[in-house]
Order: sequence, then C-alpha cells, then structure tokens
Amino acid sequence: MAAPLIAEIGIPVAVSILSDILGGMDNAAAKSAAKALGKVDEALKSGAITPEQLAEANRHAERMAELDALDGKTALEQVNQSLRAEVASEDQYVRRMRPTFGYLMALTWAAQMFAVAYVIVFETDKAGVVLSAMGSLSAIWAVGLSVLGIYVYRRSGEKLLSAAQREVIFWNPREDKKP
Repeated sequence: MAAPLIAEIGIPVAVSILSDILGGMDNAAAKSAAKALGKVDEALKSGAITPEQLAEANRHAERMAELDALDGKTALEQVNQSLRAEVASEDQYVRRMRPTFGYLMALTWAAQMFAVAYVIVFETDKAGVVLSAMGSLSAIWAVGLSVLGIYVYRRSGEKLLSAAQREVIFWNPREDKKP
C-alpha cells in the first residue's frame, strides 16, 4: 500500500518524512524506527547508498505500485463481470436480488428501531443494556448497509446507461441535434 506513495515521491523524500513523523511520536518502537530511518537518510546523503541502488529501489517501488494497481483492476473486473451476469440473467430471482436485499435491510432496520424505541419508552430500566447491545451490532450493519450502498450505486449507473442507450436508439438522423 505504501508502494504507490514511495513510487510517487521517491525513497529519499519518503525516508525523511517518515523519520520526522515517527520521531515526533511518543512511542519507543516509533522512535527506534525514526532512528533507523535517520541512518538511512544519512547513508543517502553521504553516498553510502549509491545512485544505482537508489534507482533500483525506486524501480522496485514503481513495480510494486503497478502490481497493486493491477490487483485492484482485476478485482473490479471480477465484480463487474458478476454484476453483468446478474443483469443478463433470465432467472427472475437473480434479477430481483438487489431489490429483495434492499427491502429486507429496510424491514430489519425498521424492526430493530421500533424495538429499541419500545424499550426506551416502556422499559427504560433495560434501555442502557439494549443501546449497548446495539453498539455491538454496528459492524454487522456496516457490512449490510455497505453492500446495499454498492447495489444502489450500481443500479443508478445502470439506469443512466440505459437512458443513454435509449437516446441513441431513438435518435433520428434527420433531426438537427444528436443525443
């Protein structure tokens, strides 16, 4: 993950910045790392690390950044391929999966909020325990709502694409303006 940053700004600058940042922290491990990076910085300035070695290290950082980008591209291609297969599917359930998931999320969220409201209003002695338990569910809700957000975002993109396709399909070449 640091490879793109190192490739962008270069190793000497990254070493200097990290050394300064870690040196300012109140942590023994961070101070130790800052001292080690300070020695690397001194070696760079004194010429103990040759320009050829530095160029090779920069080349390696650039290659690592390229590999990270390729991994991200591959992951996006796989997700897009899955979404295209879902949209093209003739199976009604597969085509209705996103709306079904959205409705289920809305129903479970509403049920949970009504239950919490009931406890707060009618059983106030248990409200603290229930609200604390709600905090424990935040990770589960974060995952579910993130998936729902991606579904909504993707569907919005599909609608925009569909509208653009309709404009192209119904464009009349005899008219003055194009879509």
